[in-house]
Amino acid sequence: MAEYEACILGLRLAIDMNVQEMLVTRDSNLLVHQVLREWATKNTKILPYLHYVQELSKRFTKIEFKHVPRIKNEFADALATLSSTIQHQDKNFIDLSLIGIHKQPAYCAYVEEESDGNPWFHDIKEYLAKREYSEHSTHTQKRML
Repeated sequence: MAEYEACILGLRLAIDMNVQEMLVTRDSNLLVHQVLREWATKNTKILPYLHYVQELSKRFTKIEFKHVPRIKNEFADALATLSSTIQHQDKNFIDLSLIGIHKQPAYCAYVEEESDGNPWFHDIKEYLAKREYSEHSTHTQKRML
């Protein structure tokens, strides 16, 4: 479910930024094949997530899902874990898919707020919008971003 939550948050962010074409890379082979309708699921807990990802995908003119093995994408695993701790500004968007909002994160009990007061994904969002690094970014932060 955390993988689906991360995917949903990423798709919602891209929609909010008016992205039209998107390549979604996931380290969950199961999620990718289910979204592409290559594999079926009967798990009633996963179905609402799957249907919501498929509905969000319709909002793009072009969208592609690609599996990247976890061994080659440790950052995606960290983001998937962190994403389950974030609540979207529009609290009603999850109601459309009948997915409850968890008051506690799935994998960690606490994520410190950034010292600048912005959420952890702020620099990523700014980079995607402006295609440039923030002026205070270090070389290591630029590489990671």
